[in-house]
Amino acid sequence: QVSLVESGGGLVQPGGSLRLSCATSGFTFVNYAIAWFRQFPGREREGVACMTDKGDTHHAASVKGRFAMSRDNRKSTVYLDMKDLRPEDTANFYCAATTWSSYYCSLQATYYNWGQGTQVTVSS
Repeated sequence: QVSLVESGGGLVQPGGSLRLSCATSGFTFVNYAIAWFRQFPGREREGVACMTDKGDTHHAASVKGRFAMSRDNRKSTVYLDMKDLRPEDTANFYCAATTWSSYYCSLQATYYNWGQGTQVTVSS
């Protein structure tokens, strides 16, 4: 059974940094795409970053240069390193996965497996 558990959220001041983790189980990264999404209060979920087992990593324009997605295969964990955080980054962040065969990932694809989310609040 596929499981994703996010952690690392919290309160951070503007300009600060935070690392989110997504511990996965029940599958390997082979033939999967994994992504980070965020949901702002009262708004639709937004794709943040995704990666495939074949080496592609993609970041949304709104976070490019500030956020970086990575993974540790030995720990079956993916990360989202965030820097220069802004109040408008305040959201609930989710990790998601889906079976995937293409080299390139997509934030517009349908992700079937989701974690419970971790809240990130950027405020002074």
